[in-house]
Amino acid sequence: MTRRVEAEEGLIKLEKALWPLKEALSQARDQLDRDGVIQRFEFTVELGWKALKRILAYKGVECHFPRDGIKQAFRYGLIENNDLLLDMLADRNLCSHLYSEELAEEIYARIKEIYVRELERLLSTLREKL
Repeated sequence: MTRRVEAEEGLIKLEKALWPLKEALSQARDQLDRDGVIQRFEFTVELGWKALKRILAYKGVECHFPRDGIKQAFRYGLIENNDLLLDMLADRNLCSHLYSEELAEEIYARIKEIYVRELERLLSTLREKL
């Protein structure tokens, strides 16, 4: 499999993860739904970084960690807002150890108000750059 095909598959996986996240957000009504949105967000961010990694590899740039991948993608002009993606990554990492209702509500609000749009923009931008 060529690196271009791998990069394209990464984008397809990201798109397939983004749709259920958006659907879950539109239907969320209670704490259980909120927790499901957060889990789908974690999964989508993971696939987003992996799509970045695959596109960077296609362009000849190797990276092994999400933070490094975001920084490299910014340096090579694949993304415009690395700070927001780094914030998203930090929130994704916090979700793995989420024991605070207040923090869960804060992250949920960022997912709803900021992160989903940024994930959509990431997908669109990466498609253009590929």
